[in-house]
This record gives sequence, structure tokens and C-alpha cells, in this order.
Amino acid sequence: MPEQTHEQFLAKIGREHFLDGKSKVEIANTYGISRFHVARLLEEAREVGIVKIEVSTPGAAAPLDTELIKKELGLTRLITTAGSADSARNREVMAQAAAAELSVRARAGMTVGISWSRTLATTARFVTKLPKCEIVQLAGALPLSGSGHSFEVIHRLGGLSGGNTWPLFAPLVVDDAATAAGLRRQPEIAHALEKADTLDLAVIAIGAWKPNYSTVWERVGNTDRRAGTAAGAVAECSGRLIDADGQAVLTAMDERIIAVTVEQLRATPEVIAVAPGAERAAAVIAACKANIITTLIADESLVAALSAALTKEAHL
Repeated sequence: MPEQTHEQFLAKIGREHFLDGKSKVEIANTYGISRFHVARLLEEAREVGIVKIEVSTPGAAAPLDTELIKKELGLTRLITTAGSADSARNREVMAQAAAAELSVRARAGMTVGISWSRTLATTARFVTKLPKCEIVQLAGALPLSGSGHSFEVIHRLGGLSGGNTWPLFAPLVVDDAATAAGLRRQPEIAHALEKADTLDLAVIAIGAWKPNYSTVWERVGNTDRRAGTAAGAVAECSGRLIDADGQAVLTAMDERIIAVTVEQLRATPEVIAVAPGAERAAAVIAACKANIITTLIADESLVAALSAALTKEAHL
């Protein structure tokens, strides 16, 4: 047999030590060299790449290609926030990112719309300055205990900006279509809804049409829930439902909603959307297919879920 090269010898002892579990002393005795020499040879094998050691942390995700996610979803910007098992902390971190983005994107003379969610209510508290612009409330009131009020959001942002405000003095969801139609005819509400036709920038929240992931789901009855699900709804934004193909879902509930429409958001040049949690991945993809998001603020778990879902979709 031909004499082995030095590199082949490095591979041999590397295999014996790292794969077969032999100690440096055992290898030294086999080849008549010192264990210190064996240690130097093993180190050399690693330095030249003959031996490669890989350590994987259980549960750790592979690096995510955020540029691919942006491309597939048609996003201008994707902002990833650190996730937390504490939902309140997670919401706070996301709200800080949304406040910073709003402060950067808002420019003097703009018409800026803001919807309502727990995260957006928190966002308003983190905004410290805004240029003079018009602030439009994009969804009627849906107060939740401990989460502020949509009127407070508009009042605070309007005070910081010094511009005109266009509040919606109405609930987000009312009991019947006739009541909703009557409210929409009131001058103040009608003007606010009309201002949504000329938005330059909007800040919205994306919910999933299922329990615990949409504030609207919790405020309507089983008939509305089943009707939305049967019609294919997977996403909810300001009470408006969207299916997996990005199409607006129209049910009887839609006639009782007082809020911005999918069409108005689609016509808005810049839309910042917040969405926490991997469970909203399908909803976010649907909203992106509806062309109502330009900047997405998502936590790490949602970004990972989007990556997995888009990869799976690409292989179908």
C-alpha cells in the first residue's frame, strides 16, 4: 500500500478521536507519539479544515432571508423586533418600533391615518414628535379594558402634530346595517371616512380571523364568525376581512363596520402594519397579497413563520 500523506494521517486520527471516541493517550500509544503531539495534530486538522465541528443549539432557527421575504411579499421594508414570551413586553417592543417608524415616515402636510389595536394604542404613547399633518382615525371605537381608547390615540397624535384631526365618533361594529348607515351619514363621521380616500400614510394592525388573534372576533357573535370563516376569511384589519388570495371578504358584518376599507388602504402610498406572533403568518401573507402593506413590523416568531410558509408555498 502506498505511504499515507500527512493530510491523510490528520484525517485518520481526527476520525479516531472525534468519531470513534478514542482518547489522545490511546492514539498516542497506537502511533508511538506523545499525547501532546496528538493534540497539536488534532488542532492542525481543525485549522486546515480536515476536521470541522458544528454545534447546533436545540430550537435555534436558521438565519432568515429577510430580503427574500420582502421580495415575495412585495414589501418595501421589514422591521423585525425581538420576541418575548411576555405578550405585554412583546407588544411594547413592537409599539416602540412602530412609533419610531411613524415619526420617520410622517412629513409635514401629509394626511396620516391610524387604526386601533392594543399595539397601536401603545404606539401612540411612544411617539414624542410629529410634523404638522392631518390625523385621521381609521376605525371606530373598540375599547378594551386596560388598552386605552381610539379617541385617546387620535387626541395624542393630533396634539403632537398640531394639525387637524378627523375622529370617528362611532363604534367599530354596530348591531345592524341601518344604524351603521345612519352613523356614516353624520357629517363628522362622513368627513373622517372621506379623508381616508386621500391618505398619504397609514398605520394599521393585522389580525387573524380566529379566536384570540382578532379583537373584532371577540366582539361579534357566532353567526358573524362562521360567516367570515365560511367565506374564506383568514385576515382581519380594522374589521375588514381578507381571504388567502388577498380579496376582500364581504359578509353581513361588513355593512355594520365603520372603518377604512381595503380599497382605501390599497390606494394609500405608504402603509405601516404591525403584527405579533407566528399565528398571524397566513393573515399577513393575505394582507400583502391584498397590497395593503408597504412596511411590516413583525416579531421574530412571525418572521420565522413567514419564511417557513413562503418556502413551503414555493415548493407547491
